[in-house]
Amino acid sequence: MVFLFATNIMKQSDAYKIALARAQANPAVIEAIGSPISQTGIVSGNSNVSGPTGQANLSIPLSGPKGKAMLYVEAMKSADLWVFQTMVVKIEKTGERIDLNTSPVPARAASPPHL
Repeated sequence: MVFLFATNIMKQSDAYKIALARAQANPAVIEAIGSPISQTGIVSGNSNVSGPTGQANLSIPLSGPKGKAMLYVEAMKSADLWVFQTMVVKIEKTGERIDLNTSPVPARAASPPHL
């Protein structure tokens, strides 16, 4: 019960949501495993957020109509902004690694900026 609760908390984190959205929108990932892309299985790792700061280290299993992959995420949150040190999708069938940090989408939290 505690394990499922912790997994659900990780899925609610902005780091998880941003990373999953990037994977689902990335043309190379879509080409490799198809679309739609969904999170399947158990998310592992940890996420610790306290207000405007935090960190996340996650392994997120993905699945599409053409195959499976694992999304690896390492991120730090400072001043309410997530910065992703690692955001890589590893395709199960080929071992190909797709770096999502090369995407031009900014890694901002869902909350509006404070000016």
